[in-house]
Amino acid sequence: MSIDKMREQLNKHQPLFIGEDTAFRSAVLIPLVLVDGEWQVLFEVRSFKMRKQPGDISFPGGKIDPADSSPLDAAIRETHEELGIDPGAIEVISSLSPFVTSSSFVVYPFVAVLDSHQIHSYNKDEVEEVFTVPLNWLLNYEPYCHLVSVEPKPSTDFPYEKIMNGAQYQWRARAIEEWFFDYKDYTIWGLTARILKYFIERLKDAQ
Repeated sequence: MSIDKMREQLNKHQPLFIGEDTAFRSAVLIPLVLVDGEWQVLFEVRSFKMRKQPGDISFPGGKIDPADSSPLDAAIRETHEELGIDPGAIEVISSLSPFVTSSSFVVYPFVAVLDSHQIHSYNKDEVEEVFTVPLNWLLNYEPYCHLVSVEPKPSTDFPYEKIMNGAQYQWRARAIEEWFFDYKDYTIWGLTARILKYFIERLKDAQ
């Protein structure tokens, strides 16, 4: 293969990161709603009937399906399915940097304005309740962090004979930052808190 051919091929559109095309991909919406003249961020409490993470606090969103033409389409579709809001009433104002938790999992966040009057009945199979947090409160709140240690655990058939030091190889543990926002009786943490923190930091940079 010639250098010119390699240059042409390598300059074509590429995934955002290595592994994106095979990763579990999801998209979420950070919904802004106007309540009594004040901007607030809307959150969902996941239904207690959900198999995964019941009762956790999240943004509307979910897995990107093959039928979705883009991560944004997935975020809007999921918001419609969960909150019952008309997609035409969702005004997307920005996309944020994707949150890559690993090469096999990525979340694409978007910020949008919703008409809170349109949220009449949400999907009780997925959403236990919704609540809002004033944006000004979030801008002045200092979230706190705890570290979670993650240590690699190779499979039983791992080919130690192929690597230097074999079974004595020193795997490197890493620490995951888990951020927490406490608002009234709600605790926002995990993936939602990481995305929320980034969103708030972006707004603070403009102040």
